[in-house]
Amino acid sequence: MLSAAVATPSSPDERQDMIDRARTALLSQGQVPTALGIEPWIVRSWQRCLAQGHAPGQRVAFDLVSAAMLRSVAEQHRHLLQAARPVLAHLTRAIAGMHYFAVLTDARGVAVDVQGAIDHGDARVHAIGRVGIDLSEAAVGTTAIGAALAELQPVWLHRGEHFFNDNTSYSCAGAPLFDPHGQCIGMLDLTGVDVPERPELRHLVDRSARAIEDALLLQQPHALLLRLNWPGSTLGGEGDGLMLLDADGYVVGTNRTARQLVPQPLRAPDTRPHAGDLLALPWPLLFDAALQQQRSGPVPMDMPLWSGLRLQGLALPARPAGQRTSFAPLLAPAPGHAAASAPLRESETALIRQAVQDARGNVAEAARALGISRATVYRKLGTPRGH
Repeated sequence: MLSAAVATPSSPDERQDMIDRARTALLSQGQVPTALGIEPWIVRSWQRCLAQGHAPGQRVAFDLVSAAMLRSVAEQHRHLLQAARPVLAHLTRAIAGMHYFAVLTDARGVAVDVQGAIDHGDARVHAIGRVGIDLSEAAVGTTAIGAALAELQPVWLHRGEHFFNDNTSYSCAGAPLFDPHGQCIGMLDLTGVDVPERPELRHLVDRSARAIEDALLLQQPHALLLRLNWPGSTLGGEGDGLMLLDADGYVVGTNRTARQLVPQPLRAPDTRPHAGDLLALPWPLLFDAALQQQRSGPVPMDMPLWSGLRLQGLALPARPAGQRTSFAPLLAPAPGHAAASAPLRESETALIRQAVQDARGNVAEAARALGISRATVYRKLGTPRGH
């Protein structure tokens, strides 16, 4: 069966007329004809609002959450706010001439930061342009904020596509934000009042959300950063998959692109995948490659997957945040001590062997005691990997 053709509006007035007809159809018939071109996620949001007993004509109250809740939200999301700060600075410069402003919310839709050209003399801007306002779908109906959190995808919403009449002066783009483990922790929104339609902002807000996620990920203490992409892509840009490993090869966190590039195996709750479960190569080689690249510069390496596909990647070392290893001076002698380098190598090898012996041959336990990676233990002792 052929589906009905979707009409394409030729002017802003025709676009608004199609939205009005869609709203009328929903209220009178309970459904919206697909020919009117309203995206399904908008219709679902309208239907949720109706199911909650709302009507488009009722007044909207933009309520502040309690001061205690706001303090709790700010404390809970301090790392997100830190990661978002530089991204929001770039974003607000990009939209400075468009009369839009940026809103960062938590997973409930409560505003935790607001940046940009905020005209508090306009009551409509002041209503939503404040930290602590509850902008969830349950509180203010269909918005890019509520829709992005419900649909977990980037959205664009224009004027009459909002459920409540009080909100039909707004145009907004929104994108969800995910933590290093793939859980939604909030969203990023761009809102304007009485502005022309700018659906391209959906791409901008999604790109900015991913930049915030990457910054949030890189705050995590880790021993190794893997930058991943398909062969032929240029590594080092914003399109890379990012995967953080600890010193034993366990995954600390990933960004969205890495989760799309590398299939995640089924595992028990509250357990972390290991690099060996994800990449079809001896995982200590990643640490060896990182050390080699410190000496000779970054060189992409093959990253085979268990599926048979192959990625390319860079392995980059990083010291876990807030951790300092007492063993580090032995592994990295200060400049000017070249004459002592051979005795130092002998000393560090002896210390490593003693640590492995004390751990009854458990390399992972010895590495933890020394504050170094398993890969370094293998490399220093010349032990075949996998033992």
